[in-house]
Amino acid sequence: MPAKTTMDAAPAVPAEAVTPLIRGVSVLRQLTGADGTLSASGLERATGLARSTVDRIASTLARMGYVRLDGRDVVLAPRVMELGNAYLAALGLPDLLSSHADALADELDESVSLAVGDRDGIRFIHQATRRRAMSLSFRIGDLLPAERTAPGPLFATEWTDAEWHAWRERRAADPQDRGFPAVPPREHTSPDADFERRAERARKDGWALDDQLIEPGLVAVSVPVRDPRAGGRIACVANVVSHTSRHTAADLRDTLLPRLRAAVAKMERELREAPQPRPGTAPAGLAIWTGASKQELGREFVESLARGLTVLTAFGEGRAELTLTDVARATGLARATARRALITYEHLGLVRQSGNRGFTLTPRVLSLGYPPLSRTSLSQIATPHLAELAEQVHESASLAVLTPSGEEIQYMARAATSRVMSVNITLGTRLPAYATSLGRVLLADARPREGQLAALLTGLHPLTPRTITDPTALATVLADVRERGYALVDEELEEGLRSVAVPVRDRTGRVVAAVNVAMHAARRSVDECLREVLPELVETAARVEEDLRVAGRFARVAVS
Repeated sequence: MPAKTTMDAAPAVPAEAVTPLIRGVSVLRQLTGADGTLSASGLERATGLARSTVDRIASTLARMGYVRLDGRDVVLAPRVMELGNAYLAALGLPDLLSSHADALADELDESVSLAVGDRDGIRFIHQATRRRAMSLSFRIGDLLPAERTAPGPLFATEWTDAEWHAWRERRAADPQDRGFPAVPPREHTSPDADFERRAERARKDGWALDDQLIEPGLVAVSVPVRDPRAGGRIACVANVVSHTSRHTAADLRDTLLPRLRAAVAKMERELREAPQPRPGTAPAGLAIWTGASKQELGREFVESLARGLTVLTAFGEGRAELTLTDVARATGLARATARRALITYEHLGLVRQSGNRGFTLTPRVLSLGYPPLSRTSLSQIATPHLAELAEQVHESASLAVLTPSGEEIQYMARAATSRVMSVNITLGTRLPAYATSLGRVLLADARPREGQLAALLTGLHPLTPRTITDPTALATVLADVRERGYALVDEELEEGLRSVAVPVRDRTGRVVAAVNVAMHAARRSVDECLREVLPELVETAARVEEDLRVAGRFARVAVS
């Protein structure tokens, strides 16, 4: 458990605060600090809550889709990212600036990040990393101490006296940075004056360096992105990170800083010219859903926790600042309920009051599960859903993607069933796309590459007497798959093997993978397969897609 610091200290709990909501937030934060997984007994020790309370909170979070209960473990689930997504969408910066950061990372062949200030620390809101043996391990939502980063001195140029005082208190209480699990503990302390001088230098220069302050070998250079709509205050900081084997800190300043400044100029122009965002669709019917869940689960569902968490999702694109009335209207909660939740969040540092009786989310919302899930993969998302499907239909279920050549599929996730005779395929296995249900679903979406598809359908050889190899016949089958939305392959890959597959689409509607159920032909007829298995398979694909949409809103989900 991370050491407690003044960053975690808070004034006395307000009388109107919602205690179950405070406890639920504590559980989510502990799961985040444990990289997404803790046993119920581990949560009991970490939070100091009674085991029965932990169990009820975990049950409630599982009902909301925010965690999975995996044996004795409580595991963060992708849907919890909707809380952090609400903050990032309301902030608006990732949508506006991430493409510029990505382009700079490609140009420099170095990792580029965007960070915002979070009290006396910084928190990442976008990462464009390079794949190397020594690559950046920081994730969206990770919190770092300001004094050990390049962005930190730039944010410190805008600190008030009270914020400087809080920083000094935190340093004194936690000299080794144990309260920042994303960075290694500090080996050598430095005087407060060192950071104060760096902040003053950053004020004069308009940029800042990190010369191996986080760990040996890591160097970075940062430039502030100022928002002309907010009087030129720092909206975020663009940060280029490298390793001393590639650049020294001086190299970053002399060779990369000019290009970083040019990219920041484009970002600031983007902020200046961007139209006001239109309010997105607010969640609806949440209060009704929580009430129904309470009726179904009884005391195992903590309604005040669920209702409190829905308040965070009222914020979003075009809804950066909401009044109490706005929040109540968006969630369907009573004003008194919404008010108590906002009071609780203000106490926890997740919400701050703004002008005109409004409220805004703070970067600390990202501490609720976001970092461990911000680098999740499609196979990680799909695996628990495949396991549920395999248990329901008593057959093996898999997820596969099309290889770059388009000739084969590759298995990325799988849930096997225990039978005397079962389909045995290991992860990473490649099979010809044309003779598999997974492959046909993926090839059916290859319409933009008609020339390539025609080439793939020629020169095919039969794998069983039933394998379709005629290009015209196979093209007709793919058109049928495209129209029906599923593919059924009956003993074409292997005699006795029957399988049915459906597509998995990302948030843009593009087919990125396929899921299937495979079985021995003697166990179910084709009609039984379509009647008993296909509906369950379609529902599973929908659940995977829902998680993929949430996880991929602001973070990159690795597909292969």
